[in-house]
Amino acid sequence: MTNFLGYKCSLCGAEYAPDQIQYVCPHHGDMGNLDVVLDYAAIKKAASPELISSSRDNSIWRYAPLLPLNLQGLKDLEGLMRVGWTPMYHADRLASSLGLKNLFVKDDGRNPTASFKDRASAVVVMRAKEINAPLIAAASTGNAGAALAGMAAATASKAIIFAPKTAPQAKVAQLLMFGARVLLVNGNYDQAFDLCVTASNEFGWYCRNTGYNPFTVEGKKTAAYEICEQLAFTNYQLPITKWIAPDRVFVSVGDGNIISGIWKGFKDLLALGWIDKMPKLMGVQSEGSAACANAWRDNTETITPVAANTIADSISVDMPRDGVRAVRAVRETNGVYVVVSDDEILAAMRDLARGVAVFAEPAGATAYAGLVKAVKEKMIDENETVVVMNTGNGLKDVKSALQAAGEAVVIEPNLQAVKHALA
Repeated sequence: MTNFLGYKCSLCGAEYAPDQIQYVCPHHGDMGNLDVVLDYAAIKKAASPELISSSRDNSIWRYAPLLPLNLQGLKDLEGLMRVGWTPMYHADRLASSLGLKNLFVKDDGRNPTASFKDRASAVVVMRAKEINAPLIAAASTGNAGAALAGMAAATASKAIIFAPKTAPQAKVAQLLMFGARVLLVNGNYDQAFDLCVTASNEFGWYCRNTGYNPFTVEGKKTAAYEICEQLAFTNYQLPITKWIAPDRVFVSVGDGNIISGIWKGFKDLLALGWIDKMPKLMGVQSEGSAACANAWRDNTETITPVAANTIADSISVDMPRDGVRAVRAVRETNGVYVVVSDDEILAAMRDLARGVAVFAEPAGATAYAGLVKAVKEKMIDENETVVVMNTGNGLKDVKSALQAAGEAVVIEPNLQAVKHALA
């Protein structure tokens, strides 16, 4: 059984039945993002914080009653069991350096293909199985494509990925290794996105594109569930009858779909009465790709494209495809958008690695760079409980990691050379 009631357009509020529409509201073209509508009354009857927190299923599927999928009879679920339930570390040393008391870093670089995007791809692949889609397509700067390729391999599904030819080689290697068909586009992410949509319509493929397929948000929202459940576990009060929401969550923002998904997850939990408050969502963008931050600053929902240029390739986007919801996620939770430089992102990569042993790629470290800046600008109270999302592993972009960490010293194989190097 599923608690999936239908869709609602995030812009005009138009409602659609589950079988009436697939991707976006027809009144707004590709920008008419749809929200999945769930039956909260039915979910309350089928699940509870206490029931879920007693589960031994350490993956996103522990939240099956809150997902718009009919998982009964789907034999491929076992291949996706490792997605989610990523560690969340109490980062005491980083907290001390910032003058905070309760700082947590949630490391989604520990997912099967080493990024947050596994959450969305796992749910989209299961949806594709449910509707008998012959092939799944996606546009990606690397992580979403790698996640789709990995989840498709786990379920013997076919996948085709459109990626900019400038995507980091480590990410392209993942796409190929998992067996996806890879088309490197001589253009940027936005051009790859449009081409993927056009090709999917032409050939009848199921399109996973972020900010286009509404099921991507349904996968990404599971991070919010985990944050609140894991915070409840830190209190060591059993049985767990309610979960605990943090005061703020820092999230890197590119196309806007991750922060929109996390917002949706918190809204689900608040509607169910499983948490008592809505966290303030803190969107962090690179100053070289700040379309959402600009709209938030100007107090508008009109997203103006930028010419994106940043070391953080995973959030380098000219036109955020989920920009309106990304702006609302921050504004309606009384959060703030923070804009950081590439140098601040590189420093954040070093701080996370050396302060809490989390190896983050540039886009993942952007969230922590935003926290550092927010503390400097006195936006955060020292007693607040703060969670920083790392959305991808540093091995995704070794070139940037070496730029952040510095080069190793080459020496001759003798003790004198060691002494000289240490001096």
